[in-house]
Amino acid sequence: MLHSDNGSPMKAATFQATLEKLGIQSSYSRPRVSNDNPYSEALFKTMKYQPRYPFKGFSSIEEARQWVKKFVMWYNLIHLHSGINYLTPYQRHYGLDKSIMENRTKVYEKARTKHPERWSKNIRNWTLPEYVALNPLTEKELNSALEKVAQ
Repeated sequence: MLHSDNGSPMKAATFQATLEKLGIQSSYSRPRVSNDNPYSEALFKTMKYQPRYPFKGFSSIEEARQWVKKFVMWYNLIHLHSGINYLTPYQRHYGLDKSIMENRTKVYEKARTKHPERWSKNIRNWTLPEYVALNPLTEKELNSALEKVAQ
């Protein structure tokens, strides 16, 4: 069985015919539910859109493993993630995030004090998100879910 999202490549007729020929059954995620595993979904999207993505494939399994190893190191230690306010997963996981955000706030406040003409509003919000999701619930959806739980 091959479980995937509802993306058009996974539903293409030629791909489906190949799966059928190989005796592989398809299974799909529910529509708009990519947050079944938001972290791996974000990882795969970043991987596919990275300039060094190997579109022509690999010459060996070892070459593929080396590429993925380098990518994962970059993703966790260097790549700044917008969903966690431009921190790396390593910084967030190991508790380095709070001091980084405090420092960013100080730098922005100092810059605003030094050059107020460059600022039309407040400094950037450097507070940390409570949770991360690819498809976060709207306030209406959250309230509806809370009402159901309360009943």
